[in-house]
Amino acid sequence: MADMVTAEAGGSVLAARYVARMAVGDLTPDSGQARVVAALAALEQRIAARRLARKTSALGWLFARREDTVPRVRGLYIHGAVGRGKTMLVDLFYECVAVRKRKRRAHFHEFMADVHARIFQVRADMKTGKIKDGDPIALVAAALYEEAWLLCFDEFHVTDIADAMILGRLFEKLFDLGVVIVATSNVAPQDLYKGGLNRALFLPFIGMIEEHMEVVRIDSPTDYRMEKLGGARIWYVPAAYESMADVDREMDKVWHRIAGIDGGAPATLVSAGRTIPVPRAGGGAARFSFHDLCGVPLGASDYLRLARAYHTLVIDHIPRLDQDRRNEAKRFITLIDELYEKGVKLVASAEAEPETLYTGTEGAEAFEWARTVSRLHEMRSEEYIARPHGRGDSEASGDTTGLVET
Repeated sequence: MADMVTAEAGGSVLAARYVARMAVGDLTPDSGQARVVAALAALEQRIAARRLARKTSALGWLFARREDTVPRVRGLYIHGAVGRGKTMLVDLFYECVAVRKRKRRAHFHEFMADVHARIFQVRADMKTGKIKDGDPIALVAAALYEEAWLLCFDEFHVTDIADAMILGRLFEKLFDLGVVIVATSNVAPQDLYKGGLNRALFLPFIGMIEEHMEVVRIDSPTDYRMEKLGGARIWYVPAAYESMADVDREMDKVWHRIAGIDGGAPATLVSAGRTIPVPRAGGGAARFSFHDLCGVPLGASDYLRLARAYHTLVIDHIPRLDQDRRNEAKRFITLIDELYEKGVKLVASAEAEPETLYTGTEGAEAFEWARTVSRLHEMRSEEYIARPHGRGDSEASGDTTGLVET
């Protein structure tokens, strides 16, 4: 398998790192992933050639902002079932590709939330005369291009008619400017916005994707999410071990199974204009202490941001909560509600089982805790672990909070 990846991907940094991770046992040989690695490695090299063409052009300094002076690069649309490693591979590509500044990695829903906010602001500025009349979508596309000419999206799906109506015009402008797009999705392009209102108006956008992006299906037979979490302990308590130090060691083992041998890296999320530090993120998962999430003034919109950004959360050291810590209990209840609704997987260490974790008897939290206990138990089931991320019990909402920045 390593030879196949190396042979197909030449001198790619991404391919070399993928092979290295297989060599140390961090990744399992997978023919479906190997095909996607080869496609991403080829894109990596096309992007490198484009950057070289810009640098070596005799008039490169003069045409530095003119994309017609360098070769256009087709992006990549990767689709396949959940848990096959799509996010991990695009994360690896994003880390390895020879673009240092003008690149952006975002959850697709959050990218569209940002686009809607920008369009709203441009229209407001036009009304006040701050900006001359024009096409708001074209102006937003130009601003996005100035910030990044390589866009990497996770969980590309369309359920909102407002998004559907904007996408064609927006992406046409982005592609015309020379923006390169890499996206992951659970569905093929032909199935985007399937059954949506006025879908016929959306079909030209599908053709645009197929023209400007190579479409690759990941045919991996293994659901790695189930392999990593299926059958594993999800809720760790000291009573099952000799000490809390033993619990911490077990949590570290689970985290490395999810995030990789290197344990990921710090990251940030932006929610409603403020930054949420993420102590460790990797493999589409994030790790926090209980205090990081519930000991600080975060709210439902912040927890929704987390739920959309990560398919798994690992939370350390959930304490017993009494009446004096009802604010923390309330935040934890809200956090679990958002994770549950979006199908986020949870691994946690706590001082006790859910039933006895909260001892308060007054206020709404005392009544709401019963729902939290029920959800925590369901989130430990294989049926829950097999649920897709991002939709939970219902279709993704039209929430427009924040923007993922990693």
